[in-house]
Amino acid sequence: MHIRIWTTVATMSAFLCAGQALAQGLTQQQERMKSCNADASAKGLKGDERQSFMSQCLKGDEEGKLTAQQEKMKTCNASASEKQLKGDERRQFMSQCLRKDGGEELTAQQEKMKSCNREASDKKLKGDTRRSFMSDCLRADKSDRTSAAGGRK
Repeated sequence: MHIRIWTTVATMSAFLCAGQALAQGLTQQQERMKSCNADASAKGLKGDERQSFMSQCLKGDEEGKLTAQQEKMKTCNASASEKQLKGDERRQFMSQCLRKDGGEELTAQQEKMKSCNREASDKKLKGDTRRSFMSDCLRADKSDRTSAAGGRK
């Protein structure tokens, strides 16, 4: 028990020292995180309640406004939970549910991801190289991607 207390005290001291040293150079996002953390602590929130609060708080002015994709994810998650789906069944359900209109048709982003994945696999890319390629591929439009992929369409 004493070890846990001393570990906590030492950790908090380190954070305080680091916090004072960095206080001058916090970004806007870091300031928001600090403020939200303080609010959550003041409210005594823990676990899922704290996580939900932090998520909403960090969204700032857009609190409560979800993108279309976030709304769809929320709805699909709720449906999967109601059906008590777990593991592979849940993954398969979520994949199907998140598709355009809940059908077989892929959304534009899913099509792009599939295409970029295929290109990366064809090039036998792995690790950081694959990650970098995927990032560039997903950001680029099709004309940029074909030139980046060595002229391949």
